[in-house]
Amino acid sequence: MSGRASPSGSLEDRVRRVGLALGLDAVGFCTAEPTERTRFLREWIARGYAGEMDYLERRLEERIDPRKTLPGARSLIVVALALPGDGGSGPPDGSGEEAKGRIARYAAGDDYHEVLLDRVRALESALPILAREEVRSRSHVDTGPVAERAAAERAGLGWIAKNSCLIHPELGSHVMLGVIVTDLALEPDEPIADHCGTCRACLDACPTAAFPDPHVLDATRCLSYSTIEFRGSIPESLRAAQGDHVFGCDLCQSVCPWNRSRPRAPLDDPLGLRARLAPRSEWEQPTLEWILGLDEAAHLEATRRSAIRRAGYRGLIRNALIAAGNSRDAGLRPAIERHAEGPDEMLSEHARWALARLEPEA
Repeated sequence: MSGRASPSGSLEDRVRRVGLALGLDAVGFCTAEPTERTRFLREWIARGYAGEMDYLERRLEERIDPRKTLPGARSLIVVALALPGDGGSGPPDGSGEEAKGRIARYAAGDDYHEVLLDRVRALESALPILAREEVRSRSHVDTGPVAERAAAERAGLGWIAKNSCLIHPELGSHVMLGVIVTDLALEPDEPIADHCGTCRACLDACPTAAFPDPHVLDATRCLSYSTIEFRGSIPESLRAAQGDHVFGCDLCQSVCPWNRSRPRAPLDDPLGLRARLAPRSEWEQPTLEWILGLDEAAHLEATRRSAIRRAGYRGLIRNALIAAGNSRDAGLRPAIERHAEGPDEMLSEHARWALARLEPEA
């Protein structure tokens, strides 16, 4: 699970053992050079697939070449932490009569950025002791200009699937990644061969056809982008396909055989990291009525230390309005009408769309 075995007593072995002791599930190493995959970012952005994620282009050269993030960088230490659960990420269970919204599995618990970054920084702080020399380094967990999945693939933690997610052969694809850029010269791990074969379950499951080619995601058509990163009015062509999703989408991972076909024993969690990532009661299967009833103060409280805050108040309400319209649940009409009559024109327009969806079909 932790990458290629290193010679006993080697620096790589010591770093790996400390990482695992800190509660991480896998630790791997690769060089800091740019790769064909990171260079493709330039073409990917040029095609318009990044949408409004302008921050990707602002530090594009650093994303392509990790050495630009830290002068003298020679290696990347890549770590993985698996989410709790059995690999499934299905829809709300349908129990009761209230319409519910679907939250991406990674976001239902405490913010993984905080949970994982704490561990990554602890490992980083141990490097000078483990190396017995002065070390320059910088840690990232999905917040800096580092292509984590590309680095994880090179560090032997898995392969990048056709849906552009990293698949670890034992942990599946529901893993959170962190990277330490360092000036240490570390022996790289061997990459793992691609095991997707002819399978295209992830591509076929996407409700918005967001994959123009295998391994290439058009973020502007991805529900994870439109419900989280995008700030404007969601195109009507994507609304029905959004279904009950109110934050993110796991469909392309849910159908993956590497997540579904082989039951796994519960992973150890001696430090309680996975417990912190487990779904909070309010976000495990939230009702759409509850979400639509939130005001901005209640939203701030409900999303405290949660990745769901990334969508913002308006974004979450916008998403819930679409899900409410798709639910066809007439009981949600009062909650929707409150926003249809409100001062926010974007939310009002989405609410009117949702109300029209509740009308009986002729």
